[in-house]
Amino acid sequence: MSKTNKIDEFVSKLKHPLKAEIEEVIKIIRETSAKMEEDVKWGGPSFDYKEPMATFNPRVTDFVAVIFHKGELLNDKTGLLEPGPKGKAYAKFHSMEEVKKHRANLQKVIKDWIKLMDK
Repeated sequence: MSKTNKIDEFVSKLKHPLKAEIEEVIKIIRETSAKMEEDVKWGGPSFDYKEPMATFNPRVTDFVAVIFHKGELLNDKTGLLEPGPKGKAYAKFHSMEEVKKHRANLQKVIKDWIKLMDK
């Protein structure tokens, strides 16, 4: 089974009030760069480029929680990421409207991660 299929299978079985929003965020990440590797790790869909970049936390049900493992390195100016403990940063989407509103910001964060890893 390919890693993409692992995420799709995981999400197909997921019971979450914001499942459509999770699927849309995954789609945005996939469309942003074909360089990303996918898997299901740490209990949720996970995306890597040279190092772990971001993982969804589906246990959070009030919003779509995407944890950027080394988010502090991104120096995010878009306002998308909220600082977290141990150098992490969080992107939180409460509705499909927020997912669509922050599409370009999410794509910029992903592209910035790839540039950072390619240095």
